[in-house]
This record gives sequence, C-alpha cells and structure tokens, in this order.
Amino acid sequence: MIKRFLLGVLVLLALLGLLVLVVAVNTLRQGSRQIDVPALAPIAVDEQAAAESLAAAVRAKTVSSHEDPALNTDQFELLQAHLRSRYPLLHATLKREVVGGLSLLYTWPGSDPAAKPILLMAHQDVVPVAPGTEKDWQADPFAGTIKDGFVWGRGAWDDKVNLISQMEAIEMLIASGFQPKRTVYLAYGADEEVGGLRGAKAIAALLAERKVKLDFVLDEGLLITEGVLPGLEPPAAIVGIAEKGYLSVGLHAEATPGHSSMPPPAGTSAIAMMSVALTRLDEHQFPAKLEGVAREMFESVAPEMNAFNRVALSNLWLFGPIVKKQLEAGASTNAMLRTTTALTIVNAGNKENVLPGRADATVNFRLLPGTTRDDVMAHVKQTVADGRVSAERMPGSAEPSKVASTDSPSYRLIERTVRELFPGTIVAPGLMVGGTDSQHFGAVSDHIYKFSPVRAKPQDLPRFHGTNERITIANLTELIRFYHRLVQQAAQ
Repeated sequence: MIKRFLLGVLVLLALLGLLVLVVAVNTLRQGSRQIDVPALAPIAVDEQAAAESLAAAVRAKTVSSHEDPALNTDQFELLQAHLRSRYPLLHATLKREVVGGLSLLYTWPGSDPAAKPILLMAHQDVVPVAPGTEKDWQADPFAGTIKDGFVWGRGAWDDKVNLISQMEAIEMLIASGFQPKRTVYLAYGADEEVGGLRGAKAIAALLAERKVKLDFVLDEGLLITEGVLPGLEPPAAIVGIAEKGYLSVGLHAEATPGHSSMPPPAGTSAIAMMSVALTRLDEHQFPAKLEGVAREMFESVAPEMNAFNRVALSNLWLFGPIVKKQLEAGASTNAMLRTTTALTIVNAGNKENVLPGRADATVNFRLLPGTTRDDVMAHVKQTVADGRVSAERMPGSAEPSKVASTDSPSYRLIERTVRELFPGTIVAPGLMVGGTDSQHFGAVSDHIYKFSPVRAKPQDLPRFHGTNERITIANLTELIRFYHRLVQQAAQ
C-alpha cells in the first residue's frame, strides 16, 4: 500500500516536472518578434514653431455636430486659414479639395502612376468640453496655451497633433526637394467625432469613384503606452490592425398607463419589463475570446515581459483561462476580448404618481471582428426573450473592419519606423475599440492601420476627451519626425 502511494507520488512528481520542463522550454522558444534596426539620427525640427502652430490650431473651436453641419463653420475656416498660412509650400505643391462642406483632401502626385498611393489621416473637429468642468482645466481649453513644456487644450492630443505633425513633415519634405514616387493623399475630416458621414465617408466614396486603390491607410488610433500593460517595462507601440464594429439597439416596452396608487401586478409595468430586459443583457454578455487580434498582440509582447507574465502569455494553451479572467477584470483589456454591451440611455415616465405607458432604452454594442450586426440582434432577442419588449437596430451602425495583415510591407514599414525613431520600444498589433474615420475606407484599401506615436502613461489616458488635454512639445517633435520618415520611405 505504502509502495503504491510512493509510486503514485513519484509519477505525479515526474509528470509535474515534465510539465514544468515543457512550460520552460516553450517559454524560451518564444523568442522576440521585434525587428532589430539601428536607431536613426533625429532630423532638425523647429520645435517652438511647431508648438505655436499646434497652439493656433487648438484656438479654433472646431466642435462638430450631428444635427447641424454648419455649426462653427467660422472656426473651421479659421483653422484652415492657419494651415494655408503656416504651410505655404504644401499648399503650393499639393492639390487641395474641399469635400462635404468642410473636410479636406490633399493630393501630392507621385512620379510613378503605377505605384499604389498611400493615405495619411487626421481630423479637424474636436469634442466639446463637458459643461461645469471648465474650472478644472489648468489652462483654458481653447486658448492654445504653451507652458511647462506642453501644448494645452482641446484637440492638442485628439487629433490636431496628427494633422499639424503631418503638415509639418510634408512641408519639410517639400523644402528639402523631396519628390514622391507614389502619390500621397492627406485626408482631414471635419466630423469624425460625430461619425464622419459628411467628411471621411464622402472622401472615401470620392476616391472609390476615381478608381483609387490605396497601398495603405494610416489614421489615429492606438498609442505608445508606458506602464499600461502589466509586466512590460519597455514602452509599447500598439498598432491597430482592426476596428470594432458599432451598433446601438433600441428597446421598447409598452403597458397600460395608470395611477401609481393602483399599480399592476409585479413585472407587468413598462419600467419593470424594461428593467428585466436590461438586466438580462447586462448579465449575459457575449463570451470573451482570447483569440484573433488580441491573441496576436499578447503573443507579440510575451517575450518582452518579465517573470510570470512572460511564462503565462507564452503558454496560453495552459494558462489561457487564468489570463482571460485577469484581462476581463480591466475595462480596456476586457473590450479587446469580446463584443461589449453597454446600457447607455433609459427613458420612462414624467410624473411621480403616473405609471408610464412606455419605457425606452438604448444599448450600445461594440462588435469584435467575426461578430456581425445580425449576430447582435439575434443575441438581444434571444437574451431578452420577452415578446412584450421589442428591439430595433438604430441608425449609424457599422460592421467590424477587416483585419489588416501584420506580414504586409506596410505594417513592417510602420514597425521599422517606430523602432528607428523610438529605440527600445516594443511594437505589437492591437484592436481599436473606439471608432475612427478610417472605418469608411475599407473599399479602397486592405491595409488600414490605426496608430499615432503619442506617448501615454496610465495617468494620461483620462485626458483623452477629458479634462486637461495636452501633449508635450518633445512628443509633438517626435510625431513630426515619425511622419517625415514614414512618408520618405513609403513614397520611395
């Protein structure tokens, strides 16, 4: 009996030892995926002039509107007048077109008409400042203040820094005598923050009408994060290779209105039915999946991580459930793993002693690649499972984007440019969980990337669409060098 027990223990220890050996070998086998390129000597940039240009752009209060296309037209015109004044060589060399009223399309013709063009994107518009938060800003959000090494204000990060950086880079290239072999397009929508239907969508349609097929598109999106991914010490440039889809579903429940002193049986009022429906949707989310873009990202960063994180991410076949549970606990990482469900609007009743005859709600879904809008509608109906609550697809939805290849020359170009200009920075693919103007360009390019080399630490992330938006002058200079190098290499 004791012999059998000891033999069992020995077998168990042997199996455990074998498992540890397999995990260790597999971890060591997962070598770095980072390309080794020499650091590039930085080109000279007039940092102060660039900062002043971005500050001037911030002073144009280009808040866009769903309902009113003409809102703040004078501010958009102010911004565009600044661009013409600050970048005379660009405006003398590139063809400039106004699309959809206020959006801009620039064309820099290449010398080789057979070469597929490239497109750089940014947007002119900004989100408003939340009422009542103005006093919390360290500098007036639309004053374009330069202080303490930062440019402050709404749009300094999202997204005028990309617009100004791109124009600075193109102006410098023209001044140096550079002539692109392939055509370079610049697209600057005026309504990205409200969906891009008047701007980016119209520009994409115009290019499609002209039979333009783009080699790649680079738009705003993911960033160079520092200290955001646990266990990863170096900065990480996460290049968005896909964008989640978007669908809002309207729910409606009707019941007999009446006096609150004589309520109907439990669960039969409009509010009660809606409450149950929303609870079911909130508690029965789409399943989390550690696959696709998310898996590719974590497998790319795994060899660069320390201690247990490297072991776990290098052996997802074993630690996958543990890793997935940890990722689900964070809002940003959870969004990478599943089609998300967000309860965003509820309306019912208008008097405390009256039972409403109707309750309405809006639920917003962000669709993981591989999930369709039809899948979401089927999920809603199956989960609510109440014929008294109707569901309808609301306007303004979009399917998830195509997933761009990380083996393409265009991805490798972005990767190499980052590694040249940001030595020691890890580059990995990622999923854009928010919406960008580039979602409209799927018909004219198979390689759409969502990335700008804006540096962000955890404490910076709330500034995005929030209070005290700002960017360092040093980082602004890095963006200019990035676009200069990228266009220089891509257009040759």
